Parts: sequence; structure tokens; C-alpha cells
Amino acid sequence: MPDIWCRSCMQVSFAPGRCTHCSGTRLLDHPESSKLNIAHIDCDAFYASIEKRDDPSLATIPLIIGGNGRRGVVATACYMARAFGVHSAMPMYRAKKLCPDARILPPSMSKYSHEGERLRTMMRNLTPLVEPLSIDEAFMDLTGTARVHGGPPVQTLMQFQNDVEQEIGITVSIGLSCNKFLAKTASDLDKPRGFSILAQDEALMFLADRPVQFIYGVGPAFTRKLAAAGITKIKQIQNLPIETMTNRFGEQGWRLAHLARGLDTRKVSPEQNRKSISSETTFSDNISNLAALEKQLWQQCEKASRQAKAKDLAGGTAVLKLKDEHHQTISRQKPLDPPSNLADVLFRTLQPSLAKETTGRFFRLIGAGFTNLVPNLEGDEWRDLLDSEAPRRARAERAMDNARARFGVDAVQKGRAIGSIKPD
Repeated sequence: MPDIWCRSCMQVSFAPGRCTHCSGTRLLDHPESSKLNIAHIDCDAFYASIEKRDDPSLATIPLIIGGNGRRGVVATACYMARAFGVHSAMPMYRAKKLCPDARILPPSMSKYSHEGERLRTMMRNLTPLVEPLSIDEAFMDLTGTARVHGGPPVQTLMQFQNDVEQEIGITVSIGLSCNKFLAKTASDLDKPRGFSILAQDEALMFLADRPVQFIYGVGPAFTRKLAAAGITKIKQIQNLPIETMTNRFGEQGWRLAHLARGLDTRKVSPEQNRKSISSETTFSDNISNLAALEKQLWQQCEKASRQAKAKDLAGGTAVLKLKDEHHQTISRQKPLDPPSNLADVLFRTLQPSLAKETTGRFFRLIGAGFTNLVPNLEGDEWRDLLDSEAPRRARAERAMDNARARFGVDAVQKGRAIGSIKPD
């Protein structure tokens, strides 16, 4: 079968340059395109793309999503803003200097989570072997799906890419290969709206002249360690026996030696059980006042609670996270028996720990969340014999959840969210 595919009509083209069916020019020409099964899907500037989809007036404006305070950080930036050098995790003050005309919006995580779940549902309709990496990217293994979908994985993925644009209104980039490492590498080669193929037999040459940090997982510390040994390019690793890399750098060296050769035996695993749910915020100014910290704690409890409820999960442990003015992180955990996903339960469990830590020191960050997640059994969380008001508060919170589902998250606010945060 010819290996020139048209990304517009998803048909085989019998000539390079222009599709013989629809005259389109978005062709995918690779000799092994019909033989590869592992894909990496990556949404293009996901948060920013969702906002531009929902507000067409933002279409031609550089857009940055993130915190706009003095300590705000860029969550993502559209490609127009990226052209000015803005990138994820950059301090917002620096992003503003690089792109002063950018529009800055706070993240709408509930909206992004909803769209991310829609995307994953579309993936799972194609194969059960979907391994999410984050809200907007995942691996897919389409081995053995050709008979089900009437064509090889490359054709199925082209159709998927077009369906995402039509149904969700955003673009995705796709990398197709024989393993996870090469698929993920390929997905970054032609963004946005790209589709790239990287086969095993071309991996050595493709990787050879790239710096060692090109390989995912090689951070600054390991880069310096390799440089101290005179290794700066991937081809130097390719030229060393795997045993030598293992002896010098241990497990990291073994992994790097294999990836440098394009070898990766990891399977696409859909069993990625979520271990925790949390929310945190960094303050514009450091806070030492307990009442002010409690108000911030309540807000993070509500956000973590919404995430847990959306996943129909409950936590067996409540977690408090604090970071003081010297960047020292403090973590406190308290058991929840029975497990719960209620904001009220989370707040009341963590508030004593917060009060104990608030002894005049200043804090720059607070977070709250659940760990030891289990399926939620609604109703069990208010079996507290020492707190006769717990059932009433639980019913009130459920009623607020129902109202918010109908009228929006901000439709109903509990007293401590807008005023006093003292216990009811």
C-alpha cells in the first residue's frame, strides 16, 4: 500500500505534492506510516486555545493564561505570545516585559477539565489503551485496531485529529512511532496542528547531533553531570556501550543509553490510578494572620473538593501544604475516617494544623488536598458522633453543589468564602 496520506481527506494519495483525491497539500509521506501503532497526542496551547475558542475577539491577540499577581506564573501561552519568548512556568512579570500587549486571563480549571475529559473519551472510543499524561496529552496504542476502524492507525489518527477540531474546536499535534519515547519526540516536531512520524531505523541519525537534554527527563543536574564526563551530544552516548553508561551513571545511565538509541520497551498503560487531588495558591504578599490564612485555606479546600467530586472520588487522608517566606515547605496529613470529598470536612480537618503552624511566621503559599483516594460513597462522610451538625453541613454543601451545577460555580458562596471563616 502506498504510504502517502492526505491529512485533509484521510485518503491515500498516489502522487507527492498534492492529493489525487481532494487536491489538498497537507500530505503525510513516510515509508512506514502504515506500520506504526504508538501515538502521542498533545493539545496545542490547550488553555489558551479553549479561551480563544470561547471568545473569538481573542483570536488575533497574544494570550497568556496564568496568575497576574506579583508572583504570578505563566500556565500556558498561545503561539502568538510564544513568538515573543513567553513560555510555561515563566514569571508573569517577565512575560509582560517580553509581550506587553498580551491579554492575561486566569485559568478556568473546571472548564479545561471538562474539555480534557471530552478529549480522552474520543481517544478511548478508538482504543482502550490510552495512557493520560496530563489534562491535555496522552499516549495511545492502536495495535490491532485496523480491522475495527477500517484502516491503519495513521488513518485513524488523522481522522481523530480532524474530529477534535470540529467537535471540540481546538487543534492537537500527533507523533506516531513504534514506542512511547519516539512518539513523544515526534509530536513536538511540527506544532501546532502537526502530524509527525519517527521510525526506529531513523532514530539514531535523528537524535545523534542533538544535545543530551533533548531527551525527556535529562534535567539541568544530570546535564551537568554528563558534561563533567565530557558528554554533551546524544551521539556520544550512542558510541558508548550500554554497560559503560550503566557503570558510570547507574540506572539513569542505563535508561539514557537505551533512549539515545531510540529504544523504549515501556507499554502504554491505561491503569494510571490518581494518587492525590489538591489545589494550592501563591500569595501576592506574604501572610501571617490566621484569619486571612483560613480564608485562603477554605478556597483551596473548595477547589480540591470540586475536583474530587468531579472524579467521584473521596480521600482517606487530608493534606495541608504551606511554604514560608524562606521557601521552606511544611506538609501535614490527617486521616479522614470515613473517606470524604467535602470541602467542609477537609477544612475542619486541616484548620487545627494550620492554627498550630501560624505562630507569627509569614507564609507565601497554601494548599489543601486529598490522598489515599477511593471511590466515593455519598453519605458516609458525615458519620461523626462527636459533631451533631456534620449531617446538616454535608446536606447544605450537596445542595450548593447542585445549584452550582445548574447556575455556575460562583452562583452560591458559603459564608466563610466571602466573609468570616470562623467555624459555623
